[in-house]
Amino acid sequence: MMTELKPDIAEVTALTGTIVNEVSKAIVGKDEVLKNIFAAFLSGGHVLLEDFPGLAKTLTANSFADVLGMSFRRIQFTPDLLPGDITGGYVYDRSENKFILRKGPIFANIILADEINRASPRTQSALLEAMQEQQVTLEGVTMPLPDPFIVIATQNPIEYEGTFPLPEAQLDRFLIKLSIGYPNHEQEKEIISKRRLRKQDKVDLNVISGIEEFLAARQLLESVHVDEDIEDYIVELVQRTRSHRKIAVGASPRASLALLKLSRAWAAMQGKDYVLPDDVRRFVLPVLSHRIILDPDLWATPQAVEGVLKELLSAIPVPVIND
Repeated sequence: MMTELKPDIAEVTALTGTIVNEVSKAIVGKDEVLKNIFAAFLSGGHVLLEDFPGLAKTLTANSFADVLGMSFRRIQFTPDLLPGDITGGYVYDRSENKFILRKGPIFANIILADEINRASPRTQSALLEAMQEQQVTLEGVTMPLPDPFIVIATQNPIEYEGTFPLPEAQLDRFLIKLSIGYPNHEQEKEIISKRRLRKQDKVDLNVISGIEEFLAARQLLESVHVDEDIEDYIVELVQRTRSHRKIAVGASPRASLALLKLSRAWAAMQGKDYVLPDDVRRFVLPVLSHRIILDPDLWATPQAVEGVLKELLSAIPVPVIND
């Protein structure tokens, strides 16, 4: 049931700033990444974090759950993890002499799928229905998942032994792919200084928003205006990936929808009720980088995907929109 809360654009902008500021108490110096993650949350999508170990991927997911007042579950993906370990199932209860449902960890608002590429394809596929349909089916019975339902998956880009690369069908279900990156000298110094001053590992964060307030903000995005020229620009960006000489497989229409949703979210987060080309361009790399497959000759080239997408961006005329 939809909340009766009806925030305006200014309230969404203020809420975004407050949430990011609170999360940044735990995640130092990464405000732009945090804003991109929150834009994905508002857009109703899932996030893939690909980065090196120790860069606060798990802490980021947990911190957002704390600040947004949402339930959180962490699932450690390993080669022996089974689909039932994620979704749950029916077990026999001797005391009641019947089978009862034991729900798995997937029944939460925010799910951290840690090192998702370490599990088998069979187990990875257990997330497919949940991510796309926001429901799971157990023994022929379909059950809805909590609303909102957000998956944040992590994977390590340097360890490939014993891993199972995510299939394109599952990659396409992630709205956005991001990297947190290493902190610079001053940021890392701030991290250790804050740890010394608080005298504990845990960072105590305040709850800034409830679920109803978050869902109302998400619904507000439907009122953000998108000019027809912006829509043409989004479609042209995605369709060019299907004909680019350096791209073997281009992006699906899900990429166009992702750019639409994220640009609307970003516009609202910046206090606008309309989308500008720069709102779209901001998300081209994180939306398209995991949705295209380069020509095999480029697979060994460092940062080849980024280079190709920047080339594509520079080749397509930017529409002129009067703000």
